[in-house]
Amino acid sequence: MPIFTDNLLKGKTVLITGGATGLGKAMSVEFGNLGARIAIVSRKKENLEAACADLKAMSIEADYQVCDVRNPSQISESVSKLEETLGPINVLVNNAAGNFISRTEQLSPKAFDTVIGIVLQGSSYFSLEMGKRWIKSGMQGTILNIVATYSWTGSAYVVPSAVSKAGVLALTQSLAVEWGPKGIRSIAIAPGPMPTEGAWKNLIPDNAFEDLMKARNPMLRLGKPSELANLAAFLISDAASYINGEVITIDGGEWLKGAGQFNMLSEMPDSLWDVMKTRRGK
Repeated sequence: MPIFTDNLLKGKTVLITGGATGLGKAMSVEFGNLGARIAIVSRKKENLEAACADLKAMSIEADYQVCDVRNPSQISESVSKLEETLGPINVLVNNAAGNFISRTEQLSPKAFDTVIGIVLQGSSYFSLEMGKRWIKSGMQGTILNIVATYSWTGSAYVVPSAVSKAGVLALTQSLAVEWGPKGIRSIAIAPGPMPTEGAWKNLIPDNAFEDLMKARNPMLRLGKPSELANLAAFLISDAASYINGEVITIDGGEWLKGAGQFNMLSEMPDSLWDVMKTRRGK
């Protein structure tokens, strides 16, 4: 169901890293339908071509560039080419990610390098590239970073991602203060589990694990990419122009349930609750 006016993002050009698949694709479609011009980058040309074709079939103005976010020279070249076809970019969404479940002692240094390179270095390099351009030209800009709820708690079995996302959260908050006076907002979204084809292959071993994830969520379900896209559309719009340096969680309350010391008592049978009631009466 549409919740925004059709022209909410009209006049904006949004660059989305990892924008050809998964959550990035969902945001590309949502932003485009709200009037934005869409620039997407990733390493896989076939995904970019397919996504761009889909966007254009919806009458969305879009273009793409093959780009490894770990390579600053490719970033600079890609941004220049995209601005030639779409005009000046005024919103950056750092969405490109790499993640997988593993016992940390089984990881190689290369595995760490890959995830940290894509998530932390890629977000930093792209933010630096756009920030320099905006400051030089006097343009206002918005950086939206996709982090995770374990950015501030850490998480076992996804240590490279946890390290990287924590860094991106610090990047968000640091740039919000330093670049805020220059008209550049930095904000973040921390999504809970949202099924996408690419991420699910690396993160969800089987259906039983997915059922467990649903059961531990206060809302007893997983998130939908469209829900994240709606939140992102609001945050990059002018309606959110006073939100700066914040991270918005969208996870159904999952991390709060895990954080509370006694939250596991939701699994306690009625018989034990009766015992606790009796003890209170003594």
